[in-house]
Parts: sequence; C-alpha cells; structure tokens
Amino acid sequence: MKKPVVLLGIGEMGGVFARGFLRLGHPVYPVTHDQDMDTAAAEIPEVEAVLVAVKEKDLPAILETLPDGWRDKIILLQNELLPADFTAWPQATIISAWFEKKPGTDFRVIIPSPCFGPKSTLVKNALGKLDIPVNILHDKEQLLFELVVKNLYILTTNIAGLKTGGTVGELWAEHGEIVRAVANDVISLQESLTGKTFDREALIQAMLHAFESNPEHQCIGHSAPACLQRAMDHAEQQNIELPTLAQLASEMH
Repeated sequence: MKKPVVLLGIGEMGGVFARGFLRLGHPVYPVTHDQDMDTAAAEIPEVEAVLVAVKEKDLPAILETLPDGWRDKIILLQNELLPADFTAWPQATIISAWFEKKPGTDFRVIIPSPCFGPKSTLVKNALGKLDIPVNILHDKEQLLFELVVKNLYILTTNIAGLKTGGTVGELWAEHGEIVRAVANDVISLQESLTGKTFDREALIQAMLHAFESNPEHQCIGHSAPACLQRAMDHAEQQNIELPTLAQLASEMH
C-alpha cells in the first residue's frame, strides 16, 4: 500500500485533492482543528505528504505548530501566497490552484495550475486522476511570477468588481481602464511585498488569459471587501500609495 497523505483542512478544495490522492492509491487521513497534530503524527504511519488546505488566515498558526516529522512534506494551496509566507519551509510544495470548487457543484478548471517543489509530481499525478491539469515549474523565479499572477487575478477582479459587478469577461470588455488602474496598484503592492520588479504587461496579459479562459466567472466573491482592506493595510505597512485602491476604498465607506 502507498504511504498516506494527511489532510489539514477539510473544505471544498481539500476535498478535491483528497479524491485525487485516493484515486492514486494513497490513504487519506483528515486531521480536524479539534485534533492534536502531535498525537496524530504519532498515530499515523510514515506519511507521503501533508496537504495544508486551511483558510489563508489560519495558515500561520498551522505552520507554527506543525509536527517536526511533517515539516518537509507540506503542500500549500492558499491564495495570496508570496515567498515570505513560506521562507521558513524551504521543502514546501506550492500549488497555485487555478480550479474552483463551490458548494453543491463539481470543480471547474480555469487554466492549468502551476506547482513547484518536491511533491509536485505527486500533486500532478493525483489531480491528473481527476483531469485537472498541473504544470510543474522548475525554478523559484517561475513560481514567484505565477504566484503574483494569481494574486493579481484575485485582487483585481474582486476589488474592481466592487465598483463594476458582473463577470470577468464584462469587466475587461466594458471597464478596461478600471482593470488596468487597479492592476497597476496591485502590482505596485506585490513589488513592495517581494522587493522585486515585474514586467507589468506580462503579468496583465497572463491575468487576461485567465479572464478569457473563464469569462463567466463572477468578479465579486464573498471576500472582496476583505481583499480591498487587506491591500490597504499592506500599503500602510509598506508605506506606499495606491491611489486607485484608496479611491475605491473611500467610495465603499
């Protein structure tokens, strides 16, 4: 029998990954928030991987309390990840998941999901069992670009969507100036948070490719106001000005 995979976080996305691992032949052991992880680590046989599928806000606390034997086996799938979030875990595998899973419906693929790290082949094979495409990345620069693209997509659609509503297809077709203004602020924020300079047009074109791949995706998720607030909080911490986001934030109040 293949080694088990531990699942931390049993939500919609975690459930999709669990199906893939099971179809690949790996037993899956869910560990819920009310279970002690050290006890679980002692009871579960040697694991192949630990999928950390908790919500973004819960990730730091989970990483701080991971049992030692799991630290070199983690797979992270959270949105809005940047390298600073996993610097202390150099063996982490990171997937920028470009498929969505809503309650009561099956998953929907937008574009192939980039993945980097020692468990990338495992992730690709598991999701491949569900016909979810995964692209394995080969260096950290590729990973950084892909993480920023995903952040750009999430923040731009949600924040611009607070003003425009509608779908991402409508957002670009009818509100291109707003999209670019918001996107440029988001890129400025990503550059400040990473200390890197990016090819802005390459990022925007990568975001637009995702728009075109699923034009009916709704701009505003339930977390849209929180996305804007988080961006403004980061801007304040980084001491940078994001004029378009600041204007939108003032309009929301």
